[in-house]
Amino acid sequence: MRIAILTFQGFNELDSLVALGILNRIKQTDWQVTLCCPEPTVTSMNGVTIQAQSSLDEVESADAVIIGSGVKTREIVADKELMSRLRLNPQRQLIGAQCSGTLILAKLGMLGSVPACTDLTTKPWVQDAGVEVLNQPFFATGNVATAGGCFASQYLAAWIIAKSEGEEAAKAALHYVAPVGEKEEYVSRAMKNIAPYLER
Repeated sequence: MRIAILTFQGFNELDSLVALGILNRIKQTDWQVTLCCPEPTVTSMNGVTIQAQSSLDEVESADAVIIGSGVKTREIVADKELMSRLRLNPQRQLIGAQCSGTLILAKLGMLGSVPACTDLTTKPWVQDAGVEVLNQPFFATGNVATAGGCFASQYLAAWIIAKSEGEEAAKAALHYVAPVGEKEEYVSRAMKNIAPYLER
């Protein structure tokens, strides 16, 4: 299972790095999670610079893709060359987008008439792209999921794990990262949000 977390200049650390941490709770030799970037290094909205672990050229061959958000998303969707490199296929890939990453999915034409989740800042832009925005943290149809709010990255990660490795694996990954004294409640709430969308 190869999972690419699309991480652009101006990225939101919580989107990319929380998902990276949870997804890497799966310890299998064929399980690979990478921060996938358009350049060798990218700098976050708060000045954290990271090194790319994979390139956009590898997106097409990934089994799952998460599109993180950031402060430069409107610049990204206006960049035709960059957008043309995002070759996604929901017929064979699990595809998730968070916050302004949902705008990228909308501009790629991957949402159509399907409603989506995003953050409050991005909401009007996604609506302008013709997509209905839901007032909830997570929604999925088939192999495409969207999430709204920085801490909703846990739902995207758990959804990918549950769809590929089963619900018990997702619960175990969430349990590991959950706050002490709140683990059962935390896992229960997370699974309640994604369970309706796990039909294989």
